[in-house]
Amino acid sequence: MAEAIQAAPAPQSQPTTWAGRFLDSDIWASFKRSKLTMVAAFVTVLFMAAAIVAGLAPQDPFDPAQLDLLNSRLPPLWDAEGQAPFLLGTDEQGRDVFSAILYGLRISLAVGFLGVAFSATLGIALGLIAGYVGGTTDAVIMRIADVQLTFPAILIALLVDGVVKSVLGGQLDGVTTLSVLVFSIGLSFWVQYARTVRGSVMVEKNKDYIAAAKLIGLPAPVIMFRHVLPNVLGPVLVIATINLALAIITEATLSFLGTGMPETMPSLGTLIRIGNNYLFSGEWWIIAFPGVTLALLVLAINLLGDWLRDALNPKLR
Repeated sequence: MAEAIQAAPAPQSQPTTWAGRFLDSDIWASFKRSKLTMVAAFVTVLFMAAAIVAGLAPQDPFDPAQLDLLNSRLPPLWDAEGQAPFLLGTDEQGRDVFSAILYGLRISLAVGFLGVAFSATLGIALGLIAGYVGGTTDAVIMRIADVQLTFPAILIALLVDGVVKSVLGGQLDGVTTLSVLVFSIGLSFWVQYARTVRGSVMVEKNKDYIAAAKLIGLPAPVIMFRHVLPNVLGPVLVIATINLALAIITEATLSFLGTGMPETMPSLGTLIRIGNNYLFSGEWWIIAFPGVTLALLVLAINLLGDWLRDALNPKLR
């Protein structure tokens, strides 16, 4: 009998590390089942990696000393008139389009991530306050959100961008312009976070664990940020993923309209605006490659956002 007990196999231990729990989760299983999501994730990671290693590009498009007007408007390398090392051709300043795309990806992704981080921080904070405090505070915050929802996000971004640039002066350096873009885009998208978090907080604050936290005397900020916030982050993560694509598109639109990044520090939107001037003169590559890059990046992020929304929805599991 003792030998039988000793010979019985030991029960398998459950994964205890964060990585182990994630690989054993329904989200990871859903990700592996969706080939389209895996392709979207690969494309997104590829573009992010390309932005990180942009410094290894054949040319620094932000350095005027490396530009030569004699190399302007050269076709891609596979064309008969193409020249090395300009793989995707050059623009009117002799700037390597491939290098410009890599550096433009870096700026577009930086504006997108920083804009989403700013809007999420602002929206989550206001949503927590509105949902937990309620009353007049809730009414004021939500009425401001309702008024902002009557205007398209791009108009809000244009308004904020124009006002800030008027206050700071017309001539701004690249870093200041990037900061203004992040600020204007962040103020355009905070409402979605605030309304979503407010609704979740109004449900969570009536549960027993919140009553217990109040009973032991925890202050309201501690209850909101330590106990309530972790339970409402699921929908916020989905909104942030989708808003990343919207922020990149908004930045590209502002740059295309001439109110975004300058030509000396071009983002993907700026490159598209520059290429648009030469679209009907035969230099199609100046606009085509940045445009395709922007479209693929936004499509991949949107597909990830759609998958994440379904994966985090318990009704669809």
